[in-house]
Amino acid sequence: MTSVNTSSKPPPMPNPPHQFVKLCVLVAAGCLTTMTGGIVSPVLPEIVQQLSLDPRWAGTLVSAHALAIALFTPVLGILADRIGKLRVLIPSLLLYSLFGVSGAFMPSLLPLLATRILLGISSAGIAAASIGLLGTMYEGEARTRILGYATSAMTTASILIPMLGGWAGSFNWRFAFYLYALGVPTALLALIILEERRSRKSSLMEAGQGRKLSRIVRQRSVLKLYLTVILAAAVVYAVVIYTPLYLKQIINAGPALNGFVLGIRAVGAAVMSAVGASYLAKHLGTNRTIGLGFVTMGLMLGTIPFLNDLWLILPAAVLFGMGFGVAIPNVYDGLSNLSPPELRSSVLAVGTGMNSLGQFISPLILGPVWKFVGLPMVFYTAAIVALLLGLLIWSEPDRANAHS
Repeated sequence: MTSVNTSSKPPPMPNPPHQFVKLCVLVAAGCLTTMTGGIVSPVLPEIVQQLSLDPRWAGTLVSAHALAIALFTPVLGILADRIGKLRVLIPSLLLYSLFGVSGAFMPSLLPLLATRILLGISSAGIAAASIGLLGTMYEGEARTRILGYATSAMTTASILIPMLGGWAGSFNWRFAFYLYALGVPTALLALIILEERRSRKSSLMEAGQGRKLSRIVRQRSVLKLYLTVILAAAVVYAVVIYTPLYLKQIINAGPALNGFVLGIRAVGAAVMSAVGASYLAKHLGTNRTIGLGFVTMGLMLGTIPFLNDLWLILPAAVLFGMGFGVAIPNVYDGLSNLSPPELRSSVLAVGTGMNSLGQFISPLILGPVWKFVGLPMVFYTAAIVALLLGLLIWSEPDRANAHS
């Protein structure tokens, strides 16, 4: 009788769910963080009108989450490393839905603003945990490629989300807030599909790395780029917050049209980020490309008060987005060049925090302008900032990379 050799078994098939499905769940969670501000902006004019909000503070409803994200993402990232990323991700997704949807039932500015801040904290937990899980699922070049895919997906989401929010808000502005309920099925999928491999190694930076990071972010050239990120975010949020209000005033635009205009702006940014930013930097130099982007943004902002026809407003929105798409990738590339490889992620993460800070301060500065001087002056103020910044950066010579 011939014995069957059972010592060599065929390699086990991968256990479902497949890695691609896990990736889809994490990207979906990341796209929810893009929704945090994009859902509300198209319906802001209706909120202002129906709740009789003070123009000085109304814009903070679109940006309040940004400060919470900037402050709490590092804290919740550390917590995720200590107790487990899924233990942060799933509650954050559920709280995201709770605080997001509850905004539809708030009767005045302060309670609505409180829900927006709590929504931002929940978004910070989603961002920290989902990026951490992506980082542990892949290594090396594959990790870079997957993070690129995730960024592209969230860029696409930034185009579609204002349109979706505008469509829902066209029935009733409160309906736009119901879209935050998408966090519940995403949390359920994460609970069923995702798994986490815990490492015994501490992910916290060594003290030596912390001191080195502190030295890098205090360099004058790095601080200038961080300031550029803050001002760029403030200028962009001038468009995100106040363009729907202007369109409501000039052509009585509804939420659906406002969402479409904001989505078109993001199309211009996505196209230039993908194909134009590196091409122009190669031929013009990094600083001149950044300067050109800000000048384009400033010129388009300055024309908005003169435009009262939709077919003129749409090209201006696309051109503004193209200017942003040219400038910002090169700003972050500049930060990468000024940081050593082992600290590059940390330097860029600080830049992301600066972006959120700029979003938050935009309505704090421009809200009083709207209240006391009027909407046109809001766009003129943002245009002057963008033009001056662009011309200043254009005039500076490019410098060699600080780190290879």
